[in-house]
Amino acid sequence: MLEFLLYMVFSVLESSALFYLGFKIFKIDLYPKEIVFAGLIMAVFSYFIRVNNGFAELDVLTQYALVFCFFWLLFRIHIFYSAIMTGMSYLLYMLFQSTFYLLLNSTPIFNLHVLGISIGIYFLQLVSALSAFAFGFYIGKKRMGFDFIPDKPNEKIIIGSHEKILFSLSFPSIIVVALMIYFFESYSQFFIVVPLFYVVLLFGYLNFSIKKNRGEEF
Repeated sequence: MLEFLLYMVFSVLESSALFYLGFKIFKIDLYPKEIVFAGLIMAVFSYFIRVNNGFAELDVLTQYALVFCFFWLLFRIHIFYSAIMTGMSYLLYMLFQSTFYLLLNSTPIFNLHVLGISIGIYFLQLVSALSAFAFGFYIGKKRMGFDFIPDKPNEKIIIGSHEKILFSLSFPSIIVVALMIYFFESYSQFFIVVPLFYVVLLFGYLNFSIKKNRGEEF
C-alpha cells in the first residue's frame, strides 16, 4: 500500500510539473484543479501499465498520448497547438530528468532502498519535478515564453507553415521520449545520447517558436 501511495503521489507531482511547464512556456493561464485531476488519471494508467503489467515503453507512449489529449480535450487547446505544447513540454521535462539521472546514477542515494522501496527513483522524480516547477516559475516571473498559442477554444486560427513545421516535430519527439526507456534498460552505457537528442529537438522547437512569435517567415 505504501509503495502504491508513493507511486501515485510522485506520478501526480511529475504530471502536474509537466503541465505547469507547458502552460508557463506558452503563457497560458493555469487550471490547478484540472491539472491535478489529469495527473491522477495519468497516474492510474501508469500504475496499471507499468507496475501491474510491466510495460514500461507502452507506459511512456500512453503518458505522452494522455498529455496530448488533456491539452486538447480538457484544457481546450487546438489540436495542432496541443501537439506542439505536448512535444516541447515533454522534451524539456525529459531533458531535466535524463540530466539528473546522469548526475545521480553513480551516487549512493540512487541505489538506496528502504523497505523494498527505491528511494533513488523517487528522489529523481522529485528533483525533476521541482526543477520543472522552478523553471516554469522563473520564465513566468520574467514574462518569457511564447504567446502565439490561443487559449480560447472557439478562437479562429489559421494553420500556416509555422504550425505545420512545429506540429511535424511532435512525431520524432514521441520516438525520442520512448528511447529514454530503451537506453535505460538495455544500453545504459550510452544513455548520454538521450539528453543530446532532447537538446537537438528542443533547439528545433525553440528556433521555430521564436520565429513564429516574431511573425518571421521560414
